[in-house]
Amino acid sequence: MNSSKSSYTGLVLEYDSGIVPPPYSHVFRLAMDWTKGSLSVALDLHYTEREELSEEEILDEGFTPNDDYSHKGALDSVWIKPLQQLYDKSRWTNKDIEEGGITVSPIEKGKDEGVKIPANQEEWQLMAQDLIQAIYETVKKEAPLKVNYRLVDNEQTTDCSVTVHFSNRQVIFEKNGTSRTINWEYAIQLMKLVFTPDYHYEMAKEEAGKKRGAYIDCGDGYWHELGKGVVNIDPSFDAVGKIKAGFEDLVSD
Repeated sequence: MNSSKSSYTGLVLEYDSGIVPPPYSHVFRLAMDWTKGSLSVALDLHYTEREELSEEEILDEGFTPNDDYSHKGALDSVWIKPLQQLYDKSRWTNKDIEEGGITVSPIEKGKDEGVKIPANQEEWQLMAQDLIQAIYETVKKEAPLKVNYRLVDNEQTTDCSVTVHFSNRQVIFEKNGTSRTINWEYAIQLMKLVFTPDYHYEMAKEEAGKKRGAYIDCGDGYWHELGKGVVNIDPSFDAVGKIKAGFEDLVSD
């Protein structure tokens, strides 16, 4: 079936992490319906194979003994168009996903039109992660992601921040007390870069640096100096330099 925007009014995403070990291994089903123009969602997320782990082992990995989550409710309708655009541009494959992956089922006139396996797995998995984060923000389970940045140059200090609101796909950039909305895709790419390098927490401080340099706080209250406490993992990819360039572009606009 070759669905178009006008013929389907919902999507069901089902994901299995596959060969990922516990406590990380999980499955989820995310059903979305925009029949009436608004977006209703139903999420069922379940972590798997944890019975072989002790509670201490689960806690040591940053989880809790019960991270399963179910929710039914509404999401901001701003998510409908990106979902439709991703679905309409996707190509489908018969490739087996036994080792983990995501499937997409279009809903037309209330009926499931069959399971499709997207060739662009990463795009769909990222979309699903963004939608789940949007749910968590909407129900106040988690706060929006806020990254703080300080640039000290020639005795001038510039403080700024980027706050990503998944709930309504808005990103707020704030500098010296003034704020503006910035491009969603630009911000998401910048956030991916932010979490690419290696952060040495033994060098982190609770206050931003005052000496010449660039400093970042990824939302946990710890400040790291780029190039010293934050270093590239892959020598062929200068993530640290790209982070600096990304924030400097925002600061200079």
